[in-house]
Amino acid sequence: MAKKRTKNLNSSATIGRRIPGIDKTVKMVALILGGGAGTRLFPLTEQRSKPAVPIAGKYRLIDIPISNCLNSNVTRMFVLTQFNSASLNKHIKNTYHFDAFNQGFVDVLAAEQTRTNENWFQGTADAVRQCMPHLANHDFDYLLILSGDQLYQMDLEAFAKYHIERAADVTIATIPVNDRDAPAFGIMKVNKKGYINSFIEKPEASLLPEWQSEVPQKDKDAGKHYLASMGIYLFNKTAMKRLFSEYPKATDFGKEIIPKAITTNYNVASYQYDGYWTDIGNIRSFFEANVELSSDIPQFNLFDSDNPVYTRPRMLPPTKILAAYFRRAIVAEACIIEADKIENAIIGIRSRIGYRTIIHKAIIMGNDYFETIDEIAALKANDGIPMGIGSNSVLENVIVDKNCRIGNDVSIRGGVELADIETATYCVKDGIIVLKKGAVIPHGTRIGV
Repeated sequence: MAKKRTKNLNSSATIGRRIPGIDKTVKMVALILGGGAGTRLFPLTEQRSKPAVPIAGKYRLIDIPISNCLNSNVTRMFVLTQFNSASLNKHIKNTYHFDAFNQGFVDVLAAEQTRTNENWFQGTADAVRQCMPHLANHDFDYLLILSGDQLYQMDLEAFAKYHIERAADVTIATIPVNDRDAPAFGIMKVNKKGYINSFIEKPEASLLPEWQSEVPQKDKDAGKHYLASMGIYLFNKTAMKRLFSEYPKATDFGKEIIPKAITTNYNVASYQYDGYWTDIGNIRSFFEANVELSSDIPQFNLFDSDNPVYTRPRMLPPTKILAAYFRRAIVAEACIIEADKIENAIIGIRSRIGYRTIIHKAIIMGNDYFETIDEIAALKANDGIPMGIGSNSVLENVIVDKNCRIGNDVSIRGGVELADIETATYCVKDGIIVLKKGAVIPHGTRIGV
């Protein structure tokens, strides 16, 4: 049986930690990149940044990298934001509090104009470069770069140990992929000692045979012969500063900084990750990652007591189910459900679902607040639609954003045969119908197939 790691967030681990097997104190700071405008996740990013997008009924995407850090004793974190960051800033402020007896923090670093730089972040490397002055007063030897829109559970302490043992200047977390997925990633050519010899960004399929690396047998059997960058990096502070000095105009890690480090006199290592990881890059990947959480044994384990996913603590009542058949569903707190059937679905906080409604393969994000009984009665008396999903409705292959009002006798069915479109209240992307935040869908509406 594996020995359970003991977390002590109130110790000197916040400044430096002794990792077993490493004869030095490891001082590390994490930078979590908030991403760009998130156009591929529109309309979920119409009013919020990518890391603030709700996931799994009660969390937000930013909770994943922050939880990975906390579970790995990395307790000094900066979140770099730029687009639609108000809700993200509020979530971080309301969620991640450290007591007065440790040095841990989760701080937001927003893009800003200064006397020497009037530009917003131009890329991942440029974002980190612009934020380096804010780290001047922090004692650290290693800088951990994470993405704010990925779903995974990684032992970042083991990642740091691997980096130090190989005397690397930069270590890149990599994951085996097959020839179908490889053209969408930066692909590494890794030698038997674990160092990266060369790198190519999004190679054409015809070039792939030249880019195979040594991978575990189980990955070979699955046809995964290529090592893709996960966008997770660990830099020595001195190497980071030197790379920024040598390449002052480089704006992106994957396209510029990493290839230049590999081809010059830097030790660049590959850390092969063998767990579940997915990049929440578009509506389809977001939808599939969420629905997969409702399977019998999901690849991402929300029920791991050794590696919990942290989020904002809400003082909400339990969910009340008046009538419904459930099969493979996740239901968050404070819901009132009278549905006929809910299957392969995520039901978010404060959701209201009416009598005889059927929900299949759907993500219902829930509501930000309750409507009172009097408010609901007044709406119904004036032919209005309360917040939630009405009666005798059917939703399939649908994402319902927060605070939507869906009437009675409504049918919303997505399907691969649907063309991508955008209307005032919903979008269709990759066959998934996405209701915009606060959308009102009248009684009897038919959308989709």
